[in-house]
Amino acid sequence: MDIDLLKTFVEVVRTRHFGKAAENLYITQSAVSFRIRQLEQGLGVNLFIRQRNNIQLTAPGERLLPHAQMIITGMQRAKVDVALADNMHKQISLAGTPNIWDAFLQFGITNIVSAMPGISLVAEVKAQQESTRLLLERTLDLAVLFDPPKVDELVVERICELPIIPVSAFEGASSENFFDNQYVYVDWGTTFSLWHAREFNGHAPPYFRTSTGRIALDLILQCGGSAFIPKVLVKSSLENDELYHVQGVAQTSRDIFVAYHRDNEQKPLLEKLVSLLTALQDKI
Repeated sequence: MDIDLLKTFVEVVRTRHFGKAAENLYITQSAVSFRIRQLEQGLGVNLFIRQRNNIQLTAPGERLLPHAQMIITGMQRAKVDVALADNMHKQISLAGTPNIWDAFLQFGITNIVSAMPGISLVAEVKAQQESTRLLLERTLDLAVLFDPPKVDELVVERICELPIIPVSAFEGASSENFFDNQYVYVDWGTTFSLWHAREFNGHAPPYFRTSTGRIALDLILQCGGSAFIPKVLVKSSLENDELYHVQGVAQTSRDIFVAYHRDNEQKPLLEKLVSLLTALQDKI
């Protein structure tokens, strides 16, 4: 069975749309339709009930889906294992959001590599939803996240707490003018957004919004301003009097979680990786 036919089938199931599946696979919509017909002809069944703007799986399609996902994952794993360097025995894929990398993972990645000889580590930047999907598809081994996915198939563990403090580039900044001096709002996840809305309701809108802490930090260092930034990211700037910790403004923290599939065959290695990540608490 052609693996491309199965990949196309899984993508149509995920998007419930032939056109969107074509875009994601970088092929034409007619090519998607042709591949699905080939797969249906080869199996001798209809896989989809096709209605306008409503594509649903048939009963045979429902039964095929877990097998297709398993075959695709197995092929991807096989390619990875065959391609490993001679001195590497296993490969682990690790993903985090940009903020997770900036405020947490970058401070321990060298320790992780040195502590796991013979392991080929693939480190990637992925959005929260994409990481969760890849974990379920078993094409990603471990995700480091602010907002833990609530999915039964995944093991989720809290590994540490990240302090986030109010800082300003203006030495005279206070609780009275913190939000009035070019305040930059950084999206540190759902829990932070709820806390921020509760604590600071009624203040003027932010001067700038971003989903990445590094962008906010660079901006206020160069142009002035204030923001909530992880303490570990601004440590040197505070010591050099480039930024100032604004007393009197409430501060918060974010829990950091790891997630991996319950049935991951590399569970002992993942548990070791989790312990190494947990040890990073001392650095933040």
